[in-house]
Amino acid sequence: MPGPFFRAEHLVKRFGGLTAVNDVGFELARDQIVGLIGPNGAGKTTLLRLITKILAPDSGRIVFNGEDITALRPWDVVNRGIAGTFQNTRPFRHLPIIANVMVPLVAPRARRRGEWVKKIEAKAMDALEFVGISDMALEPASALSQGDLKRLEVARALAVNPDVLFLDEPFGALDSITRLIMRGELLRIWEAEKKTILFVTHDIEESVQLADRVVVLSARPASIRRIVEIDLPHPRDLSSPRYLELRDSIFEEIGLAHKI
Repeated sequence: MPGPFFRAEHLVKRFGGLTAVNDVGFELARDQIVGLIGPNGAGKTTLLRLITKILAPDSGRIVFNGEDITALRPWDVVNRGIAGTFQNTRPFRHLPIIANVMVPLVAPRARRRGEWVKKIEAKAMDALEFVGISDMALEPASALSQGDLKRLEVARALAVNPDVLFLDEPFGALDSITRLIMRGELLRIWEAEKKTILFVTHDIEESVQLADRVVVLSARPASIRRIVEIDLPHPRDLSSPRYLELRDSIFEEIGLAHKI
């Protein structure tokens, strides 16, 4: 297995007198998919915002490709090859879909590199084509379904060609059929692009279907209860004894065994 190239160490985050994240550390190996799961309100989104530098930790550090990036700003992290989507992110609904994808490509540093509009448009169109909505590029974002809005969020992150892709509840608020379709899309992106992916979910089935490892968080304050290695090849047989064993072990870990 390839060695880690992204590492979070002893992360702590407090909001006033409330501790949201307490001494969390884990590693990501290149080209892996890692699921981050825990109860509602456990601090999963807060943790993701810490490692993408939207929030600053009170203590701990983050290392990427051997560099301590703890003090960097979000744009600096993006320029080093890290991008993400967040469940509360909203598109600019009045703008064309392609313009939404172009937003992260027109950062100040990109302008200083002399990026031309046509080049940026081409990158955005490539990302839209990859997620399957390029035929709607000139439509306003308000025309998209919930599933296609998720595709837009992923396209916006892919457009900057990151090495690591962080996804916060990428299939949240979708119906069960669309969720299954989007899980297949995520695997297709991973197989084609060989990105390292960390995705936050509250769906245990989803985590075992997609991830190479599942990081199980406790209730708030978030700390790591267990890291589960998923030793199954893709595509996974969701009725196999090993799949069910791994799924049930995570249910037991977070105290939900009586619900299965």
